[in-house]
Amino acid sequence: MFQHEFPVKTCIAGICLTLILSACLGAQPPPEVVPLWPNGAPGFESRRNEPEQAADWWVRNVNNPSLTVFRPAPGKANGSAVVIAPGGGFQNLVYNSEGRQPAEFLNGLGVTAFVLKYRLPKMADSPYTMDNVRQDAYRAMRLVRSRAGDFQIDPHRIGMLGFSAGGVVVMLVAFAPGDGDPAAPDPIDRANGRPDFEMMVYPGGDVLPETIPAGSPPAFLLAADDDEYGCDEVTVKLLRRFRAAGVPVEAHVIAQGKHAFNMGDRSPYLAIRHWPDRLAEWLHDRGYLEPARAQ
Repeated sequence: MFQHEFPVKTCIAGICLTLILSACLGAQPPPEVVPLWPNGAPGFESRRNEPEQAADWWVRNVNNPSLTVFRPAPGKANGSAVVIAPGGGFQNLVYNSEGRQPAEFLNGLGVTAFVLKYRLPKMADSPYTMDNVRQDAYRAMRLVRSRAGDFQIDPHRIGMLGFSAGGVVVMLVAFAPGDGDPAAPDPIDRANGRPDFEMMVYPGGDVLPETIPAGSPPAFLLAADDDEYGCDEVTVKLLRRFRAAGVPVEAHVIAQGKHAFNMGDRSPYLAIRHWPDRLAEWLHDRGYLEPARAQ
């Protein structure tokens, strides 16, 4: 009898302790995956059940684009939200280092984060184009905005963060009005798809506009001066064009760090390791970390 009672009591005590600790610490809810379209991307519905490929740092073969929702710990959310577009040259998605990690960082600031898995037109034998990437980005923004009540966010404080090719994704939707279709049968497609603020880290220049429209969203830019893919030049050009348009912009060009330093945690350079602090400061100074006012 004794041999059976001890492990049972120990197990019960362990479960109770786990529940108590979880309640006291206010554990974050587990991430939720939300497909952009319930039946698959328009025109490619038959591919939605084709499995993704994933390894240590990348995800490929995205045929059913989606958002993964990372929520702050209970009581910490401030009502701001950010859609994150990882890089990967439109062949991969650098999902962990440029998706999950920045989402967790933003959660620590009280920001609800949504990591976008968009389609990849430069993957071998891909049937997709940059128009499909734009479609995914707009749909992601509209989905988040149309469900602002469900996600407990302010529909007027939804930004977009892109790394490398993800910076291109941001540019695809940030410089147009983004108006939805008021007659669309799907209410998601009626919402506006332009971000309220934009952040680009070592952005690619595939769709760099010659001019940026006045009234574009406020911008945060960051790159290393020795970026081997020329993303430092793209950053400087964007800075000049934002300024010419009268758009509020903050830019950081760090002396060294190369490309793809992600959230900086692997870099030997202090300035790179601490670049997320510059982003947090910008978000604070723009008022995005203040608790949202009741709608």
